[in-house]
Amino acid sequence: MPRTLLKARRWAALAVLGSLLAGCAGQAGDRDGDDAPAAAGPRTSVDVRPIKAAAKITDARGVTVSPPGTPRRIVCLVALCDDMLAELGLTPAATNSALLKHPRFLGEEKAAGIPTVPGGFLSPETEAILSHKPDLVIGLEDTHGKLAPALKGATTFWPVQPARWQDSVGYLRDLAALTGRTAQGERAERAFRTKLARAEEARSDKTALIVFGSDENFGVATPETDVAAGMFPKIAHYPWKSRGVDGSYSLEEILARDVDVLFVETLSFGGSDGKLSDKLAENPLWSRIPAVRNGKVIEVDSEAWAKGRGTRSLGLVLDEATAALR
Repeated sequence: MPRTLLKARRWAALAVLGSLLAGCAGQAGDRDGDDAPAAAGPRTSVDVRPIKAAAKITDARGVTVSPPGTPRRIVCLVALCDDMLAELGLTPAATNSALLKHPRFLGEEKAAGIPTVPGGFLSPETEAILSHKPDLVIGLEDTHGKLAPALKGATTFWPVQPARWQDSVGYLRDLAALTGRTAQGERAERAFRTKLARAEEARSDKTALIVFGSDENFGVATPETDVAAGMFPKIAHYPWKSRGVDGSYSLEEILARDVDVLFVETLSFGGSDGKLSDKLAENPLWSRIPAVRNGKVIEVDSEAWAKGRGTRSLGLVLDEATAALR
C-alpha cells in the first residue's frame, strides 16, 4: 500500500505486522508500560446554545468562511462534510466519501445518486469539483489545502481539521449557521451530547481498544490522534496514548493490557483484501488476547468509525461501543 494513502487515517501509530510475525516486539522502545491512561475529563454537558444564521463564520481554528450567498450546492471532499449535511437534512452536490452508503445515512440506493468526485480522497480533480458549480467546498486542511489556489475565485473553500468531538460539534454549528439550518443543527448537537452523557453515566470498567489497518499494517487509535477514540476514556478503560511517529503498540503489549473488547477498523483503498482481524489472527499471540478468546472482537464500519468524525458517525460509534462494552 503506498505510504501516501496512510494520511487518510492519521497513521501516526503505525506498526508492521510482518515484523511481529517474525517475533519482534515492535517499536515500543523504552516506553513499554509507561503510558498513562487518557483522562476521562469533565462530564459532557447536554446544554445547547442557540445557533444564529450567519452570512460569515470564523471557526475554532480561526478560518473565516464567507460564501457569496447561502450555500446550497456543497461539494464534500471529507466525510465530516457528508456527516454534517446529513445532520442538517441536506445532501452534497458531489462527494468522494462512501459514508452516505451506510444505512444510518442515505443507504446504498439513495447514495448511488450522489455524483462522485474522481481522483479519490488524496487527489480530487479540481475541474470535476468545479463542474458541479459549488457554492462551498469542504475539505480536510492537511490534505486538500493545496486545492485552495485553484478554487479561489470560482467557489468558497473551507478547510476543516477536527481533532476532538468538540471540534466536530463546532463545525456542525458553523455550517448550520451558514446554511440557515439552525434548528436542525441544534437538534443534532443535542442528540449527540445526550447520547455521550448517557454513555458516560453507564461507563464500563472493561478495557477497550480500537485498532485499524490495511494490508499487513495495523495501528492503535489513540485519543490524541483520533476523534472517535477521543470519546473512549469517557465510556471505558482506554489505556492507550499516542507515541507519535516513532513508535506504536506491539501485539505483545496489547496482550499484556488484558483487552476485554477489541474494535477493528479494516481500511480499504480501492481493493478488497479481507478483514484486518483475519490477518492479525495469523499471529499466535492474537488468540491469547482476552477479547479474542471471549468472542469480543468486533469488525466495525471504517467509513463511520475512522472517517466520519461528525455527530451522526460518532453517535453510531457510541451505540455500537456501549452495546459491546456492557
